[in-house]
This record gives sequence, structure tokens and C-alpha cells, in this order.
Amino acid sequence: MTLSVAVQMDHIAGIRIAGDSTFALMLEAERRGHRLFHTTPDRVALREGRVEARLEAVTVRDTPGDHFTLGEGVVTDLATMDVVLLRQDPPFDMAYITNTFLLERIHPKTLVVNDPAHVRGAPEKLFVLDFPELTPETLVTRDPAVIRDFRKEHGDIILKPLYGNGGAAVFRLREDDENLAALVELFLDRWREPFVVQRYLPEVRAGDKRIILVDGVLAGAINRVPPAGDARSNMHVGGTALPTEITPRDRAICEAIGPELRRRGLLFAGIDVIGDRLTEINVTSPTGIREIRRFGGPDIAAMIWDAIEAKLQER
Repeated sequence: MTLSVAVQMDHIAGIRIAGDSTFALMLEAERRGHRLFHTTPDRVALREGRVEARLEAVTVRDTPGDHFTLGEGVVTDLATMDVVLLRQDPPFDMAYITNTFLLERIHPKTLVVNDPAHVRGAPEKLFVLDFPELTPETLVTRDPAVIRDFRKEHGDIILKPLYGNGGAAVFRLREDDENLAALVELFLDRWREPFVVQRYLPEVRAGDKRIILVDGVLAGAINRVPPAGDARSNMHVGGTALPTEITPRDRAICEAIGPELRRRGLLFAGIDVIGDRLTEINVTSPTGIREIRRFGGPDIAAMIWDAIEAKLQER
């Protein structure tokens, strides 16, 4: 099976290949003989019922500083592709949402991974709240009085934007922290959406586990340990990736959410687990597969392509 694959991503020139899951997927696709094309979300257009994008044929190699070669851009009907990988990073804003509306027009005739309608319908900090028995106590609101009451009830809390990513604007506020009112004012001024307030999980000092699921099945995991003096474990802000073990609780969480991921066509998902609590379900552009492989874990890029090819063969 030789496939034509359009990879919609942040421009390939700007990625850090050592930790980039999209790049791992491209390497595996090329190894299998698939034809790769590169584009960015700003190049997608709707014209006379066709969803088009300016595509560049691309070859990739695992060489830092010399990791790709692009051909000339050609405006192409995306319905002529076998697969479109929806892989640009958040922010999950109206530009991102609009792009999912466009790609939805070609799916499933052209297989879009992940399903754009369900990416749109599964914001990462809201989708997780479909499983309240697995999550820490969480509040989504813009009401300062309700936030104050929540901290009074739980003491130590995390405040973060609803559609944030990469650990940006995530604050820990202890029971006696006098910055709560000022931070809430700042959030009210900066964002129109509600905010997320969660009970702080002290287990984060031991790490925030990233678990990858492929078509709803647990595939592998790494641990991300926050730097000293920081409550955030995201790699973007200095978190350290370490090997980890899969616990019975991790398996139970994956078994609880896996069928829903599969039902929604969310073939590649990354969940975050702190202690025994599920904190996020990432479906926009999950990361972690290169780190898992580097620590001796499974080749998840190959597992994802196995799943994609199986879905195409089923048709």
C-alpha cells in the first residue's frame, strides 16, 4: 500500500526533531514508501466546494539542521490525498476551529487523523471532564467569587486558561497566596473564556505521566518531572523526560476512556496522569512518541501507521 499523505503542521523548518512526534510519523511514513506532502493550516482554502491547500512534496531525514527537503508548492485538492495528518500545535482558537470545519468536508473519504469534527468537539481541558471519577476536583468558570470559594474548600489550587497549551499561564496558588485576586483580574482581562481551576496534586513532584493511546489502546508512556520551584512539568518549560512504568491504575484509566477515543476517531491521543488522577486528554497534536522510543519503549509511530493502514484497508 503506497499512500499520498498531506501533513498539515507548523512549518517543518521550525520544529525540534529530537522531540517532535509529527516528524517521527513522517520518518515512518517515508520508510514505508508513502508519498509525503507538507502544508501549513494558513494555506488551506475552500473554493467552489473543494478543500484545497498548497502542498510541497517533502522528504525527511533524521539529521538535525538538515532534516527536510521541500519541492515547489502546488495548489491541490485535498480530496485527492489518501490521508491528511492534522498536526499543527494549539492555541485552540477560532483559526484552529475553522480549519477543522474545512477538513471535515473531506473526511472520511480522505482519512483525516485525528477526525476534525471530534478534535473540535474535544477541547483538552473539557473533554477530560467527561470522566469525573478519574479527574481531580475541577471548576470551569469566570466568576471570582466561585473561584474564591473553590480555593477555600480545597486550599491549594491550580489556575490555568481553558484553551492554553505548553504550560503557559499555569499558576499554583496556595491557601494563603495573596495573588489570587490579581491573577483572576488578569485572566478576566486577557481571556473571554472561562478558566480552569483544579485542586493541586502534590504527586506532580514525582512527575506528570504522558501516556499515548493508539486507536484507544495504551501504547506507551514517559514521565515528565517538573524543575525545582515550578509546578509545571511540560517539556517546553524545563520538564525532564524520564522512563516510567505502567501501573494498574494507568491501565484502568486507559480502559475507561479508550472506547470513547475509538468511537470519536481520535486515533492518536496523549493523556496526562498525575498520581492516580487523569488531568488532560490531548487530541490536537499529542507529543511524546520519540521520547518513549528513546527510552526503549515501543515504536509508536509504526503502531499509528499500522492503525491508519488498517482503517484504509477496512474500506
